[in-house]
Amino acid sequence: MSVDVAADTSVIKALRGIRMPQTQRNREFWLLLFAIVISGASLTLVQLGALGTVDPMILAIGGGLAVLAFALHFVLRAVARDADPFVLPIATLLTGLGIAMIYRIDIAKAYTGWGAFSTKQLAWAAISLAGAIATVILLRNYRVLFRYTYIFGLTGIVLLLLPFVPGLRIPDANAAVWVSLGGNFAFQPGELAKICLAIFFAGYLVRTRESLTSVGTRVLGITWPRMRELGPVLVVWVISLGIIVFQRDLGTGTLIFGMFVAMLYVATGKTSWVLIGLGLVLAGAVVATQVLSYVHGRFINWLFLFDPGQVNPEKEGYQPMQGLFGLAHGGLIGTGWGQGRPEVTPLAHSDYIITSLGEEIGLIGLFAILCLYMVFVSRGIRIGLAGQDDFGKLLATGLSFTIALQVFIMVGGVTRVIPLTGLTTPFLAAGGSSLVANWLIVALLLRISDAVRSQPRTVIG
Repeated sequence: MSVDVAADTSVIKALRGIRMPQTQRNREFWLLLFAIVISGASLTLVQLGALGTVDPMILAIGGGLAVLAFALHFVLRAVARDADPFVLPIATLLTGLGIAMIYRIDIAKAYTGWGAFSTKQLAWAAISLAGAIATVILLRNYRVLFRYTYIFGLTGIVLLLLPFVPGLRIPDANAAVWVSLGGNFAFQPGELAKICLAIFFAGYLVRTRESLTSVGTRVLGITWPRMRELGPVLVVWVISLGIIVFQRDLGTGTLIFGMFVAMLYVATGKTSWVLIGLGLVLAGAVVATQVLSYVHGRFINWLFLFDPGQVNPEKEGYQPMQGLFGLAHGGLIGTGWGQGRPEVTPLAHSDYIITSLGEEIGLIGLFAILCLYMVFVSRGIRIGLAGQDDFGKLLATGLSFTIALQVFIMVGGVTRVIPLTGLTTPFLAAGGSSLVANWLIVALLLRISDAVRSQPRTVIG
């Protein structure tokens, strides 16, 4: 009998040692190849449209990024072969399209060398991919992050406070969100803070979900939480208002509070939390517009942009007007790569890169980009909902919702759906700190999805 058991055990071990065909990674390989071809074709069309010739140097640099993207792909084959196959190709394609658009604006403004935003974006893209590769290799089990819940929360708060440290803040910045090291290296600590706070929120909600879902007072058919359960929401609301007031950063405050409310809803399943969150957002918006002049100006620009009695078209109204005119110029199919005039809009490479893309690739191309974001976010939420542990479920959902909310805030701002804020469009806009943070989100989603898919499955028969 013992011999048979030993034989059966040997057979099981041998079967486990057989590597099944990596269908997920094969699918990712072809999607990644397609993304790189589209990115390379975009760079080529930009050169042909704007210069009438092809410079092989920029294509060679873009090829270097392709090598790093495939390096991450092969790392996934080795250490995370069950990771989601769509996340990496979508992030690569969005990054490539962003670099192509930034390069097009650099050509129009005759920026070359290290003074060109596209050169810096290429360097930051390489750093971001390297960081994602390191995260996937080193973070073998994402659940270890749960142990350091409060450390990540403290780190997130410290990162948000860094711009107030004497000697670090950039004096002439419109918002106190940038820090500078030695006057040469500048980054936005808030971009990394949102990841730290997402980890903190996920860990905190896992620990306190039972108390948050306790029975409260039932009013109008909805069970409202007790006052002591409202404490975390009020604290995050106050922190968000503090960011808006002291850092003059409407976007980051909205993003952090929205992320927390979304994760709170996923953790508890109570509609009352969403209603409370929306009520606090509206209350904060009313107070901010009445007290803070720059927030009031944003709302005036939003509501009365084409009223010369309210908004000066040569000053505060110039940027949003030019962005809308660029979208109108592009129309349905766009002017073509290198054929528009996106450089007319201030900050066309960062805050208004959506209108720059809309001008040259049209509404059809812009809708395709929004569909990429939709698939990316849906895959992230799917990763979270498929997970069995609450921490991974909340973390994946929170990070995915952060990307979705950031895209909505930026696209809605430049198209006058909502007031404009100071965030960046994920993966597309110029900005090293934003790109690094977004690729770290990619790495975390890949790690969580691999853990979800590789969970032991019950075999019947």
